[in-house]
Amino acid sequence: MKKIIMINLAVSAVIMLALPWLAVTFVKGDAGMAVCFLLFFAVDPIYAVMAGVSAGKDIRRLWSLPIISAALFLAGAWMFFAIGEKAFLLYAAVYLVLGMAAMCISKFIRFWR
Repeated sequence: MKKIIMINLAVSAVIMLALPWLAVTFVKGDAGMAVCFLLFFAVDPIYAVMAGVSAGKDIRRLWSLPIISAALFLAGAWMFFAIGEKAFLLYAAVYLVLGMAAMCISKFIRFWR
C-alpha cells in the first residue's frame, strides 16, 4: 500500500508542480497561455479523476490521494503563477470534488461486482 501512495505522490508532484514550472519557465507568450489552459482544463482534471479511481481501490488507506493532488495543485499554482490568487482555490476545489466523486464511483462499482 505504501508503494501505491509513494508512486501517486511522485506522479502528483510531477503533474501538479513540475508541469506548471515547465510551462512558466520554457513556454512564453500566447503559447504559454495555451499550455496553461491545457493544464487547467485537461491534464489536471484528468489526473484528479485518475487519483480518485486509484483511491477507490482501498478507501480506508488511500482516501487522501485526491486531497493531496488538489493541495499540490494549489501549491504549484500559487508558487508559479500568482501567490494568493483566489481563482486557484476554485480550481483546487473542483479537482478535489472530481477526485472524491471518482473515488466514490470507483468504490461503488467495485462493491457491486
